[in-house]
Amino acid sequence: MPNQPAAPVPADLLADWTALLRRCGADADPLPYGRDLLGRWAEPQRRYHTVDHLRAVLGHVDTLAGHSDDPDTVRLAAWFHDAVYRPDRSENEERSAALAVRALTEAGLSGRRTAEVARLVRLTVTHRPEPGDRDGEVLCDADLAVLGGDPRAYTAYAAAVREEYGFVPEPDFRAGRADILRRLLALPALYRTPTAHERFDAPARANLAAELGRLEG
Repeated sequence: MPNQPAAPVPADLLADWTALLRRCGADADPLPYGRDLLGRWAEPQRRYHTVDHLRAVLGHVDTLAGHSDDPDTVRLAAWFHDAVYRPDRSENEERSAALAVRALTEAGLSGRRTAEVARLVRLTVTHRPEPGDRDGEVLCDADLAVLGGDPRAYTAYAAAVREEYGFVPEPDFRAGRADILRRLLALPALYRTPTAHERFDAPARANLAAELGRLEG
C-alpha cells in the first residue's frame, strides 16, 4: 500500500474499517490500510466520488444487508469500489479491484473473500448483476441509490459529477451524459433488491428524466 496520507481522516469511518477488517480475518494492523483508503477517497480531483459518497454507500449497504449473502464482503467492496478514481481514465474499476486484491491479500484475508471483493468492484462498471447475485445486487443498489434522492440532492449530485468532468467541453459532456441517462431510463429495473426498488425506483426515474430534459432543452 502507498504511504499513509498526512491529512486527518474521519475517525468513525476508520473505526468501522478496523472492525470490518478484523471481522473478516485480517492478521495485519487494519489502520494503515484504512488511512490509505480514506486518503484516496479525499483526493482533490473528486467532487462526487468523495468520502461522503463512501459513507452513503456503506449506509445503504447496511440498510440492504438483509438481502445479502455476505454483508461484510459487500462492505469491503464498497470501501474499494471507487478507491482508484481519475475522471479522465476508463480503467478505474479494474485498478480499484487490483488494489483490493493487493491490499486484502497483504492484510491476510482469505483468497475466496478477496476474489469476491474484486468481482463485486468490477461489477460496478455496468451495475448489472446476474439474477441471483444477491451481494452484487446490494452493492449496485447502494451505489445507485443517489439517483433516487430528493430533487435537491440529485441536482447537487449532478453538479458534482459535472465538476469532476470539468475538462470535458460542455457540448461533449451534455451528449455523453444524456446518452448515459437514456440507457439508465431504458433499463427494466434500476434496482434489484425489493427495498431499494420500492424506495428509489420511481424518484430515480423522475430525477433522470428531469436531468435529461435539461440537457436536451
